[in-house]
Amino acid sequence: MLGIQARRGAMRRVSRAEADAVVAEYIEALGVRPADPGMLAGNLSGGNQQKVLLGRWRYKLPRVLLVDEPTRGIDVGAKEEILVTLRKLAAQGLGIIVVSSELEEVVQMGDRVLVLSEGRAVATLDTANGPVTVQGILEAAFKVLET
Repeated sequence: MLGIQARRGAMRRVSRAEADAVVAEYIEALGVRPADPGMLAGNLSGGNQQKVLLGRWRYKLPRVLLVDEPTRGIDVGAKEEILVTLRKLAAQGLGIIVVSSELEEVVQMGDRVLVLSEGRAVATLDTANGPVTVQGILEAAFKVLET
């Protein structure tokens, strides 16, 4: 409901029917389980809480979404669902910045990877120049030279 009200504006009332329709649409689109629109997000599993947050932000129609460790602390199945959802949102034109210490996740998600080491950007890896790999990220981060 908060996402709907924020998009609409504080002074414009949101009807219960409109809120229920939006919630049902996002529950279906994001695969929130259980599909109970009346359940408080705090009572859902970690993966489903993440999906609810993604739905709230997607409804607000941002141009760019920053997600920090989007799959930390959730089970493997929910992790894959979150990554699939993020890829779908990116395919729909949403710019997504993923901050993650999970290098496999970074490789899966990133078209462009900014590698940080000791608080500084040390490399930008771009899929336009070939595949981004975990090894490539580690080499850039630790300045490992090929021999």
